[in-house]
Amino acid sequence: MVSLIRSLVKEHLERLAAGDVNLDDFAPRVIEKARSMQGRYSAFITINERLASEKTPKQQMKLPFSVKDNICTRGLRTTAGSKILDNYVPPFDATAVHQIKNAGGFVIGKTAMDEFGFGTFSTNCAYGAPKNPIDPSRVCGGSSGGAACVAAAAEFPHIAIAQSTGGSITAPAAFTGTVGMTPTYGRVSRWGLIDYANSMDRIGVIGKCVYDAALGLSMIAGYDPLDSTSLNAQKTDYTTLIGGDIRKLRIGVPKEYFNGDGSAVVKKNALDLLQRLERFGVVWEEISLPYTKYAISAYYLIALAEASTNLAKFSGLRYGMEGDLDGNYEEYFADLRGRSFGEEAKRRIILGTYARMSGYRDAYYIKALKVRAKIIAEFKGAFARVDAIATPSMPIIAPRFDDVEKLSPIDAYGMDRMTVPANLAGLPTISVPSGSEGGMPTGVQFIADHERDGMLIALAGACEA
Repeated sequence: MVSLIRSLVKEHLERLAAGDVNLDDFAPRVIEKARSMQGRYSAFITINERLASEKTPKQQMKLPFSVKDNICTRGLRTTAGSKILDNYVPPFDATAVHQIKNAGGFVIGKTAMDEFGFGTFSTNCAYGAPKNPIDPSRVCGGSSGGAACVAAAAEFPHIAIAQSTGGSITAPAAFTGTVGMTPTYGRVSRWGLIDYANSMDRIGVIGKCVYDAALGLSMIAGYDPLDSTSLNAQKTDYTTLIGGDIRKLRIGVPKEYFNGDGSAVVKKNALDLLQRLERFGVVWEEISLPYTKYAISAYYLIALAEASTNLAKFSGLRYGMEGDLDGNYEEYFADLRGRSFGEEAKRRIILGTYARMSGYRDAYYIKALKVRAKIIAEFKGAFARVDAIATPSMPIIAPRFDDVEKLSPIDAYGMDRMTVPANLAGLPTISVPSGSEGGMPTGVQFIADHERDGMLIALAGACEA
């Protein structure tokens, strides 16, 4: 199988190996292009301007990366898209960033995101929403919208490090026509990530093509003793799996994901792609995942309960935004958080706190955990019959900014119905382009059983071919 998608990253690495790249001015030229991209699309919160001026060991800086702004970068501001961390500069690198640098990567900037990951469209960013490079009147998706924007728009070799809790890699990948890889929970260390919901947060990759995503995952995946949830699994070069044998793979197509609301074209494009995969020996069949309808409710109860706990530490005392110490602690705490958190962050903190309060915890949070266990068991039952599950990545194409403003919070949360179930279960997913509607890309999401990330790369490679 030969991919028809050009990888600037692969070409760049081949030129590096041949000695055809002058690294002395490579990083400054990339930063100049990043500035230009920022002016058009507002993809970054912070650009690493030091690369344009400081004397750095250029020979060690071979491949540009962007990093979502909730992943810590030593000496480079990390805000998680929130004003409450406006002045936070980490004194350390997240494990994923450390691994990138060790492999010759360098960070060009921190990408725009919904505040603490709270959103589906990246419109809840305190520093401005990124614009879709295909149509700037439309959103990039969230919460890793800036990452997908840079991946789609970059005219230089680049890989975007992103993060997902309920679908924050799949959604922006689908909306921008890029490839988004969300690995098995624990495949990539979470150490150095500013958490939204610990039991679901995962660091992953968005790239222009499958090769870029596979290379990025190869660089950041691996066991980390600093993360108690890290999988003790062998390092893998996922790029070697592209073009692998996928004959006789069985794909399940859950009817619950193709019924109901959503774009008919998005669904048709997904099914058309599956039909094209038949030439590689793939077979597919309809399956049923009836617990899907409960996933959104369970997800938001669990995720928000965890988020309200995680965000309690942003109190104006240790790091981040501070204020004048007037009145008692409760008054100071309430005033500073009231001024520094955005509307959606406040909503989620309040809902999450309510769900874990005495008297409500059993009725809401514990019940949601039981539903989560049912969803995991349902997926496991499906994987006894099929190798992977295919769904539309998102129910619609990227909406316009003015249409997003009209959505109620409940309607916005409902947009995650394709991505939330697999994220609740910690399963690996990959989103690949499946076609277009009205000039905007559509995507297919493939879901696999735990630790079958490599099979998804092979499957995505066939889709690209």
